[in-house]
Amino acid sequence: MTAIRVVLLLAAVAGAVARPLRLPAFVAPAACSAIALAAGLVSLGQVGSALRPLAAPLGFLLAAIPLAVLLDRYGYFQQLAGLFDGGRLLVPGLWALATGTVAVLNLDAGVVLLTPLYLRVADQQGRSRAFLGFQPVLLALLASSFLPVSNLTNLVVAARFGVGPLAVLEHLALPSAAACAVGYLCYRAAGGVAEPGRRTSVRPPGGAGPVDPPARDRRVLAVGSLVVALVLAGFVLGPSAGIAEWEVALVADLVLVGLTRYLPLRAIPWDTALVAAGLAILAAAAATGLHLGALLGGSGPVAALRQAAVSAAGANVVNNLPALLVALPFVSSSGGHASCSLWPVLWGVNAGPSLLVTGSLASLLWLDSMRRFGVRVTALQYFRMGVRVALPAAAAGLLVLIALAPALGCG
Repeated sequence: MTAIRVVLLLAAVAGAVARPLRLPAFVAPAACSAIALAAGLVSLGQVGSALRPLAAPLGFLLAAIPLAVLLDRYGYFQQLAGLFDGGRLLVPGLWALATGTVAVLNLDAGVVLLTPLYLRVADQQGRSRAFLGFQPVLLALLASSFLPVSNLTNLVVAARFGVGPLAVLEHLALPSAAACAVGYLCYRAAGGVAEPGRRTSVRPPGGAGPVDPPARDRRVLAVGSLVVALVLAGFVLGPSAGIAEWEVALVADLVLVGLTRYLPLRAIPWDTALVAAGLAILAAAAATGLHLGALLGGSGPVAALRQAAVSAAGANVVNNLPALLVALPFVSSSGGHASCSLWPVLWGVNAGPSLLVTGSLASLLWLDSMRRFGVRVTALQYFRMGVRVALPAAAAGLLVLIALAPALGCG
């Protein structure tokens, strides 16, 4: 029975990625979940237990992507990009912009908005589209652990264990900062992976003409920065006042709808939410027959290395969300509270899926964006960039996490 549950989970992931017959991504997870339920491989009680912790995280996802789209519609990201000229500050400036966007708005919003923006900037500045285009997906891995809102996985953990923003900052902010810093150095050193830069015209979907550099608009910069600052404050301080992250994002959405007079209904990621729900059900079913306590249990540096490595490997193979959901039952101490193994496991599923492009929903969104703008990225190119940049950066972050453990009571 365990083997059948695992096969259904793998089939759901494969179907969501490959989308046979051009079916929506949620069809395979939904169908496999229905099969598991009909065959008695998962009970209605397990379905409820699997979906209940996802309610608030998925609510945030449904509000956060439109928030990012509205900021882009308002012109905020274009104005930020316009602050960087074609000199030495361009590449580090865009790296910092992607870091902040992923940390504050979440990794999916980062790749959805910044990938086409960075391709436009590459053309404006005569830089390599492939080289700059890799930044959003790299930061989707390395900068997605700063806050609970940075990643759906963080929100799942926060909902399940009652982990607040301050706890996430305390455990993962320094590892994330170290990973982003080391990642930037590796990214610059790996510049030879990308194609040589050349001036071309990026044409957005729909046949619009080449994108010219935006005129400077201080009002857009000021208002957009104020909205982002208030959203960040709400994300960090809101939970202690009983205000959920999705409520903060929804209020910001309404403000920006008023400013832009645009309702981003098509931007609401119902498809992604349904994929997440289907995979959660199948992961709950698979977890009942797996015994991962020996791999994910324990404390100390060696155990943390093992926990992060196993989680990262699982994320690369079956996608980071189901990998986390399978692991969570084994990182709980008595009473259902999170044990110290939670942090290396979370780090592994967030920063680890860097070798296979199927490792996260964000990387699939990024790949689709690159293709729509005419940049073909092969699985081998993604693997090579992961090995040269994301892997050493994630390892550096893990070392910082292990070094911090004794001070945080996890020695």
